[in-house]
Amino acid sequence: MAYKINDECIMCGACASECPVSCITEGDAKYIIDENECIDCGNCANVCPVDAPQA
Repeated sequence: MAYKINDECIMCGACASECPVSCITEGDAKYIIDENECIDCGNCANVCPVDAPQA
């Protein structure tokens, strides 16, 4: 199951820099995870200061 970023996202970009497959991009109001590319590693959730990425 791919991670998704909820509305708590503060657009800090920490998640994108930690993603080993570069599937996280900046959206209009929050970062977006490409669920087809996500390998469910949890790196994004581990570095997010507001726990926005959720499995």
